[in-house]
Amino acid sequence: MYNLGADLDVEVEPGTNLLLVGPALTGKRSLALDILAEGTRSGEGAVIVTTKDGADRILNDFGKRLDYEGKPVAVVDCVTKQQGVGEVRDDDRIRYTSSPVDMTGIGIKLSEILQEYYQDRGLPENRIMLHSLSTLLMYADLQTVFRFLHVFTGRIQSVGGLGVFTIDADAHDDRTMNTIKQLFDGIITTHEDAPPDIRIADH
Repeated sequence: MYNLGADLDVEVEPGTNLLLVGPALTGKRSLALDILAEGTRSGEGAVIVTTKDGADRILNDFGKRLDYEGKPVAVVDCVTKQQGVGEVRDDDRIRYTSSPVDMTGIGIKLSEILQEYYQDRGLPENRIMLHSLSTLLMYADLQTVFRFLHVFTGRIQSVGGLGVFTIDADAHDDRTMNTIKQLFDGIITTHEDAPPDIRIADH
């Protein structure tokens, strides 16, 4: 079971995918990082797929929660190459894709890291975060993103991981939101002036 941390006080089954929904600036990214940090403290693997911020910024924010040196924490950075800030190369910690549009590349990099954690390092429990689906939906149509997510969430399910995905609720119409929500086992909603609430299927 995956404990989501003191703020949410919920445990979920391996293979669960959660969608963090809320208006912009209501702490979705911060909450997702907290959920990942909760696992890293107890020796689980953490993979952060970022379509909004470069790896350095994400790792800096993650480092404010705990010292992750020597721990299984990896980032799939979909931003830096697109910004053209010079030559970047993959290393143990950071893997790069050409842009947030490169969903095939994102899937491949995630699979590489999961295989390394799951098989090579013998880590049965891994938490995967994707921030943010709204960026993907800016670049690609709903059907393309849905297909990508169907594979992505299925991969997390198959390895018994925990998936945490963020989306800006006010950036998309109801049809888009309802379509995306179908793929998830639970919804965590963030609010400007109240703690987050969580709804999990069969919970």
